Amino acid sequence: MTLFKTTLFAVLTALSLGAWAQEATIRKNLAERLPNLPKIDEISKTPMPGLFEVRFNGTDLFYTDAQGNFLLQGSLIDTRSRVDLTEQRVNKLTAIAFADLPIKDAFTIVRGNGKRKMAVFEDPNCGYCKRFERDLVKIDNVTVHLFLYPILGADSAEKSRNIWCAKDKGKAWNDWMLEDITPAEAKCDTAPLQRNVEFGRKARITGTPTIIFADGSRVPGAIPADRIEKFLTEAKP
Repeated sequence: MTLFKTTLFAVLTALSLGAWAQEATIRKNLAERLPNLPKIDEISKTPMPGLFEVRFNGTDLFYTDAQGNFLLQGSLIDTRSRVDLTEQRVNKLTAIAFADLPIKDAFTIVRGNGKRKMAVFEDPNCGYCKRFERDLVKIDNVTVHLFLYPILGADSAEKSRNIWCAKDKGKAWNDWMLEDITPAEAKCDTAPLQRNVEFGRKARITGTPTIIFADGSRVPGAIPADRIEKFLTEAKP
């Protein structure tokens, strides 16, 4: 090993040990001073010197100094690029690989050539979902995988069952969401609906609509047609 490689190895080792020691200090101090804090998943540096990200519960983000003397919750914004770094990080942590979606438990609506793809988790009694659907019909050349996600109550489960068991699921869905035509009584195997709820809980889908694009990016809440177009254009599997 040359002198240069030996020196480089020593520097990298020292940096690694230093980072480990700093993380250990933060973990120790936060655990001792705030015993009710959840278990820390990860501690990592942020672009802001001296500020560290502390991650709990998979996607909950806090910030602290190198000694764990202070704990902050909120958005870290890069004023130069005007980017919300916290939102960017949460989006990355909550991304769902499109290939991992249980498509068999959804029904599909195709508009135009259907080349662009997206998935949506929706509750039939969600007012925001109805607003979202009115914007979604303006989007062409898209395949929408619709996951019925009845989380708002018993009536949501009943309407979801009637839509899922309808001969034409897409028509029953659009009739209700766009025209307020109550889906006719229907019965069939509703195990897929329960699987959707279980999948959503594991994936931390806590509200409707929740949109998943082809690149795995997740957007919670109703967004207008122009933003749907933007995400579809930018999403690359």
